[in-house]
Amino acid sequence: MATPAIAPTESLLDEKLKKSSPGKIGGLVFIAMLIGGMIYIGRQLSIDLSIVHSASIFPYVLLGIALLIALGFEFVNGFHDTANAVATCIYTHSLEPHVAVVYSGVMNFIGVLMSSGAVAFSIITLLPVELILKVSKGSGFSMVFALLVAAILWNLATWWRGLPASSSHTMIGSILGVGIANQIMQGNSGTAGVDWEQVTKVFKALLISPVVGFVCAALVFFLFKAVAKDPRLYKAPEGTAPPPFYIRLLLILTCGGVSYAHGSNDGQKGMGLIMLILVGTVPTAYALNHTVGVKDVQTFAAVSTQVAGALSNYADSSATIQEAGPTLEKFVSTKKFEPAVIVALQQEVIDIRNEATSYGSLGKVPADMQSNVRNQMYLTSETLRILPKAAGAPKLTDADNAAIKNYKGFLDHATRFIPTWVKVAVALALGLGTMVGWKRIVVTVGEKIGKTHLTYAQGASAELVAMFTILAADNYGLPVSTTHVLSSGVAGTMAANKSGLQMSTLRDIALAWVFTLPAAAVLSGGLFFLFNAIAK
Repeated sequence: MATPAIAPTESLLDEKLKKSSPGKIGGLVFIAMLIGGMIYIGRQLSIDLSIVHSASIFPYVLLGIALLIALGFEFVNGFHDTANAVATCIYTHSLEPHVAVVYSGVMNFIGVLMSSGAVAFSIITLLPVELILKVSKGSGFSMVFALLVAAILWNLATWWRGLPASSSHTMIGSILGVGIANQIMQGNSGTAGVDWEQVTKVFKALLISPVVGFVCAALVFFLFKAVAKDPRLYKAPEGTAPPPFYIRLLLILTCGGVSYAHGSNDGQKGMGLIMLILVGTVPTAYALNHTVGVKDVQTFAAVSTQVAGALSNYADSSATIQEAGPTLEKFVSTKKFEPAVIVALQQEVIDIRNEATSYGSLGKVPADMQSNVRNQMYLTSETLRILPKAAGAPKLTDADNAAIKNYKGFLDHATRFIPTWVKVAVALALGLGTMVGWKRIVVTVGEKIGKTHLTYAQGASAELVAMFTILAADNYGLPVSTTHVLSSGVAGTMAANKSGLQMSTLRDIALAWVFTLPAAAVLSGGLFFLFNAIAK
C-alpha cells in the first residue's frame, strides 16, 4: 500500500515558494563572500600576471572574455544542478529558501576548495590532444569557446523548461562535438582525435549513476520504513510546518553533504577548461606550476634517469625516429603502438630532464619556452597513461611500472594544477547561480516526479544516496550528474512507496537525457566551425 500523500496543488506550490528573496542575513553573508572572493581573486591574478610582459593588451582582453564565459557556465551549472541539492530541504521546510541556498552555496564553496582536480583533468583528456597542445592558437581558443557556449545554451534551454538535465552530459556532448568537427575539418577519416576509451569510461559513470540512485534510494526508503515507525515521516509537508527534529537535522545534513559533493565533483568541470584558457592566453604565468622549485627538480631529474633506463629495456634497436614529439602525438591520437613509440618516449624523458635541470626550477623556464615545455610534459604523461593498454605494447615489470607511475606524478604536478583563486571563482559562480535560479528545479523534484508530494523519508533517502554516490565518483575521478542521481533517487522512492510516477515528467527528463549528448555535440561542432572561420 502506498502511504497517503497530498496530490500536487497550485496553492500549496505557491505557499512553498512565496519566500523567493535571498533574505537580509543570507544576502549579506553571500555579498560579503562575493566581495571578499573578488578581492582575493583580483589580488592573486595581479600577482600571477606581474611576470607577464606583453606589448599588446589583446591577451588580457581575451583572458577576461574567456573567463567570463567559463564562469558563466559554472553560474548556469549553479542554478541548474546545485538547485537539486537544496530541493528536498526547501520542499520539506527543513530550511527557509533563503537560508538553504546560502547554506548550499557555502558548502559548494568548501567542496570546490577541497576538490582534488582529478575530475577536472579527466574531462580535459576527452579533448583531442592536438587541440590541447595548440590551445594558444586560433583552433585552441575556438575549441574552448565553442564547447563552453554550447554547454551554456543547452543548460539554459533545459532549465527554462524546469528539466533536471545534466550539466555533465552537456559538457561531454560539447567536447565530442568539437572533437568530431576537428577531425572533419582536418579531412581525416574516422575520429581518432577523440579519446573514445576515455569517453566510454566517463559515459558508463553517467549511465550507471542514475540506476544506482534509483535502486539504492528505494532500498534506503525500505530501510526507513522497517526501522523508523513514526508515521509523520511518510507524510508530505503540510502548510509551512517543519518536519520532526531528527529528520529535519538529517535533511539539513544531507543537503549540505550533496552540496559539498556537487562542488567537489561538478565544480571541477569548468576548472580544467579555465586552466586551458589561462595556458592559452598567458602561458608565461600558467603553462607550468611555478611552485615546483629546485629540490623538486632535482628529485624529478633522478626519477627521469631511472625511467629512461627502464624504457631502454623495451626499446627496439632497429626503430628510428626523426622527432619525438610528432611520434608521441600520433600515438596518443590513434592509440596504435609501434616500436618507435618507446624510442620517442625515452628521448622525450631525457629532453625534459635536461631542460628542467638546466633552468633549475619551472618558474625560471624562459617565457617563450613555457608552452613548449608544458606540451612536452603533457604529451609524455598522456603517452604513459595510454601505453599499458595499447595493443602490441611491451608488458612492463611491476618495478618499472612503479617508477613510471612516480614519474608521471611529477609530470602531472607540473602541468595539471589548479590555483586556489580559480577554485574560489568557480565556487562563487556556483553559489551565485544557486541563489538566482533554484525555484524551477525545486518544483520539479518536489512535485512533478511522483504522483504525490515528496515525503520527509523520501527526501532523506534520495539525498543520502546522492551524497554518497557523488563522493564515491569523486574519489575515482569520474564526473557524474548530481541532477540525474538525485532525481532518479526521488523516482526510486516513489516507486518503492507505490505512490506512482508522473510519466510526463519522466518522459521529459528521459528525452533531455537522450538528446543532451547529440544536441550539445551538434551545437558545439557548429560553433567550432564558425569560430574557426572567424579566427582565420
